Amino acid sequence: MAFPKTGNLGFPRMGAHRELKFALEGFWSGKQDEASLLSVARQLRTEHWKLQHAAGITTPPSNDFSLYDHVLDMVATLGAIPKRYAHQGGPVPLATYFAMARGSANAPAMEMTKWFDTNYHYVVPEFEPGMKYALLSAKVVDDYLEAKSLGIETRPVLLGPVSFVLLGKPTDNNVTRTSVLEAILPLYSTLLSQLQAAGAEWVQIDEPCLCLDLNDEARLFYQKAYAILRGVVSPKLMLTTYFGDLAENLDLALSLGTEGLHLDLVRAPQQLEALTSKEINGPHLSLGLIDGRNVWRTDLDHAVTQIESAVAHFGADKIQIAPSCSLLHSPVDLDLEHSLDPEIRSWMAFAKQKLDEVVLLARSIGGKDKIAAELQTNAKILTSRRSSPRIHREEVQQRLDAIDSPMLQRHGLYPARRKTQEKALALPFLPTTTIGSFPQTTEVRKARAASRAGKLDAAAYENFLRQETERCIRFQESAGLDVLVHGEFERNDMVEYFGEQLEGFVFTSNGWVQSYGSRCVKPPVIFGDVFRPQAMTVQWSTYAQSLTSSLVKGMLTGPVTILQWSFVRDDQPRAQTCQQIALAIRDEVQDLEAAGIKVIQIDEPAIREGLPLRRADWPVYLAWSVDCFRLATSVVRDETQIHTHMCYSEFNDIMDAIVRMDADVISIECSRSRMELLDAFHRVRYPNEIGPGVYDIHSPRIPSGKEMEDLLRKALEVLTPQQLWVNPDCGLKTRGWEEVRHALTAMVHTAKQVRASLSA
Repeated sequence: MAFPKTGNLGFPRMGAHRELKFALEGFWSGKQDEASLLSVARQLRTEHWKLQHAAGITTPPSNDFSLYDHVLDMVATLGAIPKRYAHQGGPVPLATYFAMARGSANAPAMEMTKWFDTNYHYVVPEFEPGMKYALLSAKVVDDYLEAKSLGIETRPVLLGPVSFVLLGKPTDNNVTRTSVLEAILPLYSTLLSQLQAAGAEWVQIDEPCLCLDLNDEARLFYQKAYAILRGVVSPKLMLTTYFGDLAENLDLALSLGTEGLHLDLVRAPQQLEALTSKEINGPHLSLGLIDGRNVWRTDLDHAVTQIESAVAHFGADKIQIAPSCSLLHSPVDLDLEHSLDPEIRSWMAFAKQKLDEVVLLARSIGGKDKIAAELQTNAKILTSRRSSPRIHREEVQQRLDAIDSPMLQRHGLYPARRKTQEKALALPFLPTTTIGSFPQTTEVRKARAASRAGKLDAAAYENFLRQETERCIRFQESAGLDVLVHGEFERNDMVEYFGEQLEGFVFTSNGWVQSYGSRCVKPPVIFGDVFRPQAMTVQWSTYAQSLTSSLVKGMLTGPVTILQWSFVRDDQPRAQTCQQIALAIRDEVQDLEAAGIKVIQIDEPAIREGLPLRRADWPVYLAWSVDCFRLATSVVRDETQIHTHMCYSEFNDIMDAIVRMDADVISIECSRSRMELLDAFHRVRYPNEIGPGVYDIHSPRIPSGKEMEDLLRKALEVLTPQQLWVNPDCGLKTRGWEEVRHALTAMVHTAKQVRASLSA
């Protein structure tokens, strides 16, 4: 079989209408049995394979589908099951699989963190002493054979062994990554041999860690691992890299002896020139020319130029066209967007349309003239976008030009602000609060949907929201929380809500992408200059504050997170777009303070997520991202307390930047990592206040008061009581009221007990 001219690295799992999300949640709630869940999954796989095959993708991927997370799938496949789940060997039951992801009554969930610099969360493998690695699942083979039974030849996808090891964590000093790699390589060899026996000609082996800064040990891992894998009878391997530049690791990748190499030429187009300059007869090349992480049409003429360069050096028979990375990070189908602004819609492409672009570009390998008409149409669309008066606004540019250093500075330094705030806010030590949102119940979602559909008039919907807000305030008062929130019942999503009220954004109806498990988000699309036409949150914050004598936090999403969790315009630097958003949030912060709100939280969970993969690029990013946060927050008086929130990130490498953010209080996810993340704050002697989460809200499991107390005591080993806040690790919108009542009541009770013991 000739080398396929078209490829795809992965397809969205949830379904065009989020079928998998609803099936999963039905299964978890007991409303749907295992057979029904697996039936939905099988139907989606079939639908996706047929869609890609019909589009002209020669070998669509298999094993890219997952019921929760592809890294967790490899955990289950390789038998890396932590002891606390009491797995007795053999295939991993769904109950155990989901317990690892979500926790159970007897065992907390495994840690989650961001998949490189995306908003997708993966489950972090744990490498324990005495862990018995074994091949417990044939999922990759089964999926390949399932597609083959439909008459569709696929390219199975495996997370590579070295990336699996580097992305996981040894839980004990006696466990080394070297020993883990040695234990799992025979299992990978067996999987590859099984795929060969099943008839697979190619296997996609993902090694995204090749785009990171690698130390000598990691480089040796790659050399040893692929020397072993190339020594077994197996299909041809497409070594797949994405999200960045191989750079100095290019020679390493070429030395591994795989028959194919995929390059992300959207994030790092310079890689093609680096490869062609070597003048080698290298592997088959998969050119990642279609942006798998954004929604804009491809500049086809520019892509054809890259193809022509690759063909000239390596020959047409060695070139394949593909997206830059898995389309997991893209919405499914632009054809479903019937209400999207037609002009802006014409500038866009979702996963289905990106496959069409892949196939179209592959036709150009035989000569650019074969797609002359399509190139002309594409050029007209791109020109209309660049010249549209809807994109650029002079008044926004004038505000950017007026930004100066004083606008990035609080009036007083933190020690002075702290004294002022102690007097103004009169909080006890170990103050209790939540991160912001409260349960988005079925009733809340129904009311929002009815309002959007025009079935519930504005006055009735506002009255409903007022009742929900008051109910939330009364519960927090009865639970004894020190700083309250209004619950955010009017908000659909922490980014979408703000984007809907800012100019320069548009919104899709079905542009869902997976964040983790069944959790989907619908990122706004930033197409033009951003500004705030009017106040966005003041009404609900001041209403909530009018209901209580307790402090109520104003709740905002920070500029970097709005940027990171949107599909961002690609016609200007991201830093400039972020500055525009920061100015809009700055205006909101100023209005909240003027309205009497004394505590304002500006969440920035995505600052670490946005960190470039290469350390050499960190200083520039951290400079502008932190400056944007400070631009948004530094407008307030010293007595106004600024909070921020971050979750599911490794902070060790960016602590200097977090200190420079100069938030009065930072809350972080800590419960899953058992306060491990506090070590970074302890090492730099973080001077401000910290709320390390003591309650994992991403799990339905309700922790006991004893567990929370243990976490608080552990936090007090590295923090002073005056620094420590007590809170969950994230917002509560995905939880139910019953579990929230129990968990928060226990949390406040625990905080009071610890507070009393420290005062004794």
